[in-house]
Amino acid sequence: MDFSIYMSAALELAREAAAHGEVPVGCVVVSGAGEIIGRGRNRREESADATAHAEIEAIRAACAALGGWNLAGCALFVTLEPCPMCAGAIINSRVSTLVYGAKEPNSGSVGSVINLFEERYGHRPAVYGGVLATECAGLLTEFFRGLR
Repeated sequence: MDFSIYMSAALELAREAAAHGEVPVGCVVVSGAGEIIGRGRNRREESADATAHAEIEAIRAACAALGGWNLAGCALFVTLEPCPMCAGAIINSRVSTLVYGAKEPNSGSVGSVINLFEERYGHRPAVYGGVLATECAGLLTEFFRGLR
């Protein structure tokens, strides 16, 4: 599986989020067959919903595509290290592989603040960080520079 192809798809969604005034985070869920079955981007501002993170949206779409909650065999690609809520959703949906781009020093829950996947939950995905990290971090830096 070529991680950069799927992370590039997540980056496109992050750019779309930024164009709508949202923090630029994008996410795709990929089936074991290599098909994108879920897409998401941040929508907290437009939906006025604290849970409207890219990962949650992509997981919901993937579950709908598969007709069930269990995403075993799937990989989730997200441009920013997941927060505790999204890491919990990854655990609860049984995503097999997590691939993320940039680190999130303030709320990252895959090693920056805590690594929830090292705790004694019933599921631990394989984790790969730093994929297209420069591009992912650059998009975030550009977005926040524009706000200042």
